Order: sequence, then C-alpha cells, then structure tokens
Amino acid sequence: MESDAGVLRANSGETVEVKTNESALRHSARFVREHWRRFAAISAIVLIPCYWHRVIVSADLGSHLYNAWLAQLAERGQAPGLWLARQWTNVLFDYLLSALGSAFGWQSAEKIGVSIAVLIFFWGMFALVSATTRRAPWFLAPCLAMFTYGYTFHMGFFNYYLSLGLSFFGLAIFWRGRGWERLAPLVLAPLIMLAHPLGLIWLAGGCAYIGMAEILPRRYHVLLFLAAAGLLVGTHVYLWHRYVADPHLGPFYEFNGADQLLLFGDRYGICYWALVVFAAIALSMDAIRRRCEPQWWKYYWIPLQLYILAEVGVYFLPRGIHFPHKAAAIALVTERLTSISAAIACCLLGAMKPSKWHLAGFLAIATVFFSFIYQDTGKLDGIERQIERLVSALPPDQRVLGTIDSPPGSRITIQHLLDRACIGRCFSYGNYEPGSAMFRVRALPGNPYAMSDYADAVSMENGEYEVQPEDLPAYDVYECSLSGTDLCIAPLHAGDDNDSLGVHPDDQ
Repeated sequence: MESDAGVLRANSGETVEVKTNESALRHSARFVREHWRRFAAISAIVLIPCYWHRVIVSADLGSHLYNAWLAQLAERGQAPGLWLARQWTNVLFDYLLSALGSAFGWQSAEKIGVSIAVLIFFWGMFALVSATTRRAPWFLAPCLAMFTYGYTFHMGFFNYYLSLGLSFFGLAIFWRGRGWERLAPLVLAPLIMLAHPLGLIWLAGGCAYIGMAEILPRRYHVLLFLAAAGLLVGTHVYLWHRYVADPHLGPFYEFNGADQLLLFGDRYGICYWALVVFAAIALSMDAIRRRCEPQWWKYYWIPLQLYILAEVGVYFLPRGIHFPHKAAAIALVTERLTSISAAIACCLLGAMKPSKWHLAGFLAIATVFFSFIYQDTGKLDGIERQIERLVSALPPDQRVLGTIDSPPGSRITIQHLLDRACIGRCFSYGNYEPGSAMFRVRALPGNPYAMSDYADAVSMENGEYEVQPEDLPAYDVYECSLSGTDLCIAPLHAGDDNDSLGVHPDDQ
C-alpha cells in the first residue's frame, strides 16, 4: 500500500484504490474479500502436502499426537503414574491436538491441526512481506510454500512453528498499522507465548527495531544496527558464562535461510543452491534495472538490516542451551532461527519489481523440492505402515521401544514414527516428552507407561540403554537389514542393550 499515492499495486498488475485514511486492518480485510478466490485457491494448493499421504510425515508430530493421547488417558485416570503439569508455554499445538482429537479422532486431528498451522505460517509470511513492500507478493508464493514446508515443519517443531506464524502477523500489523492497531502484538503475545517463547522474543525484538527505525533519521540507522548487534553479542557472552552452551556444527554462513530446504538427503542441495543462485541473480538484476529510480532501495533497507541481524544471531547465539535443574536442553536453536532468516529473505525478494520470470524460476525450484518431499515422505509412510503391523500383532498395551535411524544424509529424525503407531495399541516406552519436563505430560518414577528419567530416554534413542528387570515385558522395533527400510520386532531381556539386534550401515 503506497501511503503517498493511496494505492496498492498487486504483483499481477492490478491497482486497487485505497483511501488514505483507511486503517491497515480495514484495508487488509477488504483486500482479502476482493481476492478471496485467489486466497482460497493458493491455500488449497499449499495444503496438498498435508493430504498426499495417509499420514503427515514430520518428526516430532508423532510425539505430539502420542502425548495428546497420553494426556487424554491421564485425564481419565487410565494411566496411573502419568500426570499433567500446568504449563504456560510450548503447549498451544498440543492443546489444539487434544481438542481436535476429542472432537474428531486422532487421524483427523493430525490433518486439521497441521493444516491450521501451515496456513498460519504461510499467510503470516505473506502478510509480513506485504507489510514490508506494500504490495501483495503473489509471485513469491512458491518460495513461501517451500519455506513453509522446510526444516522447522519436517522436524515437527509445531509450537515454535505456530509462534512464528502468529508473530509474522503481529509484526506485519505493527509495521503498517496506525494508532491502536499497533497494539495488535500485545493481543497476540499471550497466544504466541503459549506456543513458544522464541516467537515472542522475535516479535518483541522486531517491533522494537522497526519502531525505532521509523523514529530515527535514516543516517542514524547504522547506530541502531550496531546497538542491536551489540545486544546479540552481549547475549552471547551472558549465555556462555552463565550456562552450558553448545557451539554450531558447520560454518554459520550455511545457515542463511535457504538451509530450511535441506531435509532428507544430499539431493536437497540442488534446491538449496538453485534458490541461493536464483535469488542472487534476481536481486542483482533488480538493482541494475532500477538504479536510476529515486530511492528504489527504500523497501530493501530495513529488511536488509533485519536479515543481517538474524545472521549475526545465528553466529553468536548457541545451538543449544543447558539450564540448571532442567533435564533437557533447548536444542537446535540455530536451525530454528533460520526460519526467521528465510522469512526476512522473502521480504528482500518481495521488494523486487516482480516479473514473470521470477515466478517461473521460483515455481521450477519448488516443483523439484516438493517432488523430492513427496518421494521421501512416501517411503517413510511405508516404514510407519510396517511399524503398525508389527505392534498390532502384540497383545494390547505392551511397552515398545524403537531404534530407527534416519536415512543417510538426512537432517530429519524418524524415531517418532513409533509414537504415532502406538496410539490406541501400545505404549512408546522411550518417548522423551514425559521425562524432559518441558511438556504437559509428566511421569512418576516406576510408572509402566513412560521413562521418567530423560537421560534414559536419550540412551534408548541412541540404542545404548541397558534394559532393567522393571522395564519388562517390553519389545524393541529395530532395523533388521542394511536397507534401513526393513523392520522387525523382538522381546527385550534384562541386561540387553535395547538395540542389540539392530543392523545399521555404520556398524559395518
């Protein structure tokens, strides 16, 4: 929306007149009404990966569903030794699944809950890019879709995922809102906090930076940037001296936002490099083509600052943080942050003058990316079918452990395929959530349903847990061929390592 001209120019070429005194929220609502068919069509296309297989393959999603089922059992008193903690963060998605599961069943709850999260994330990014560039970024839809189904989605970090999607909406309203509209982030803040605190930190930091950048003359922005970078460096010093912090794995510059496309194997590097190179070419050509336009760079200016700051954060913030008296660390912080880098990178791309070749390029990369995902998630769906057959042959309510490695070169874990397969059939005894004390479901020592010690759950996932007499009877689902796709099940015995029968390429 161009405030001086009073128009909004959509990328498809249409110009929509806007009253200069029209509020941002009112204008946004009107724009959605006028283009609802396009919004509906794009939403339907974006949701296709949620429905193209029998189940949604996303690492922690199985654990979220399984623990929502456990929470239901605990509420009914059907799982003595499990209890529900009052928790005010990292639970929004779990509450959503519980409500949907009670109303529609777990299979429908998975589809509906994830679909809601996907639409919030996708349209949240769309709103943020629109607020940055003051036009609807239709040509970026394939790029936004790729990041929507990136690393954060496939790792199943859905509470964090929801918190980011909601924070994108909040930041977009703050950026272009007027008067009371700029209080929208305060309205969204409790919901974002209920989802994940990192989303709230990003929203607060983004609003503060944008608010100060609007007040300060442009020549002082370098001071604002240096102050923000200094705050990140100070946070680095504080965390490294106060807590145990994990360093990065690999060069920080690889975590540039496009790394969200690196998923199930090395071939995803094709999509990574194609996007990086294509984006660099498109941005360079836009700069050359518009170099004679007055202040053509103004829509790049703040997003560029935010993107560099996000990368400073990637460099200085730890990959993981271990807090005292907490069994589990806050892990994979670096990989989570790059969802923010990706969203801001889209704001930079949205500032380009759109061309048909932009849309064609992003669409070509997205076609390859989603074809890879379809193939790989289809294979994992087949593995989960095997697990379901194996546990269905057991007597009801048995304890089952699983040691299933990810495919070679994959960044996505598949351990929690067992969790979803156990819903209504068995108990995934080594599920990490109850012992981590970071989720709703908690376990008392000696209960027959879940390990209460988080360290034991980690050892189990690594195949290094020594089975104790009190764990029995229990069974292990393990890889029984070097293909990694053939699974077997066997009873465990006291004194065994839980993966003693497993066959893995690394063992050769």
